[in-house]
Amino acid sequence: MRAMVYRGPYKIRVEEKDVPRIEHPNDAIVRVTLAAICGSDLHLYHGMMPDTRIGTTFGHEFIGVVEEVGSSVQRLKRGDRVMVPFNVYCGSCYFCARGLYSNCHNVNPNATAVGGIYGYSHTTGGYDGGQAQFVRVPFADVGPQIIPDWMADEDAVLLTDALATGYFAAQLGDITEGDTVVVFGAGPIGLYAARSAWLMGAGRVIVIDQLDYRLDKAREFAYAETVNFTHVDDVVLEMKRTTDYLGADVVIDAAGAEADGSFVQQVTSAKLKMQGGSPVALNWAIDSVRKGGTVSVAGAYGPVFSAVKFGDAMNKGLTLRMNQTPVKRQWPRLFEHIQAGYLKPSEIVTHRVPLEHIADGYHLFSAKLDDCIKVLVEPGTD
Repeated sequence: MRAMVYRGPYKIRVEEKDVPRIEHPNDAIVRVTLAAICGSDLHLYHGMMPDTRIGTTFGHEFIGVVEEVGSSVQRLKRGDRVMVPFNVYCGSCYFCARGLYSNCHNVNPNATAVGGIYGYSHTTGGYDGGQAQFVRVPFADVGPQIIPDWMADEDAVLLTDALATGYFAAQLGDITEGDTVVVFGAGPIGLYAARSAWLMGAGRVIVIDQLDYRLDKAREFAYAETVNFTHVDDVVLEMKRTTDYLGADVVIDAAGAEADGSFVQQVTSAKLKMQGGSPVALNWAIDSVRKGGTVSVAGAYGPVFSAVKFGDAMNKGLTLRMNQTPVKRQWPRLFEHIQAGYLKPSEIVTHRVPLEHIADGYHLFSAKLDDCIKVLVEPGTD
């Protein structure tokens, strides 16, 4: 099969790999029909995530058709059109029993925190991802779900991470009616988080970024007020000023490990790898939220040290909430919103590339060229 293969920071190729096989009776093999490049894939692409091994295939956002199932699989059969959450999880351990699918205890021998994730380095289990023509899906009776007939492929693929994560970020904010919600980052997660905040009762939503075309999309798609942080002297002071000097009720960090805004933090994190990610957006969030407010963290960070203002968070009495999204928990409500017409996930898609040209897709997304917001990948068939 043809698959995207990692060859080092900023170096990816499409190569021939063996078609994955059934390794356990609970496995399924899925022929990928549509995948996506996620903002967190860029952390791998840029060499920021530890133990990203040469030869790995990325891609944790994908849908497809079941090609083969193991002898124990009960819920799926060959030919089923399925969406696969980015979490690999067993469904039965202590954490899965409590809905913490992203913290499954049985799928990742390399960490005590996160569970398994497709195509996201050996720190998350070493599973190959879906930016390929085929992918092995463990615990096939637990994770994948048959796509409803009424749902378009381009909407379904965005439910496997981006939309579910944006929605979860708003959920973690415990938004109450009338709250002012600030979102740092106008990429796909930030856009979905801002749009979801309205569904949870927000009275005001403000999105902060440095790219005007992404802020244009935040106004169009998420109906948000916007601030370009490069156009103000101090973005924290600007947030205080616009909230009667109290601060926002809820702030969502949807920027994560590669947030711009501080040259020193960029150098120590992205260049020298001395931190698990630039904490700029998270520190701005801590400073911009009101005392007693909530900070929700949806942006991805690496597993090592980051210089976060924890003392300020403690002294302000903040609630900090975060996790990798337990994707399947979000689907029932999101299905309702999509079917009712409140959400159309594919409205943020700007680019579609064939698998053979995926390196161009990564370059567009990484360099923010051609007003790129979200890239879909079409694997095709031999």
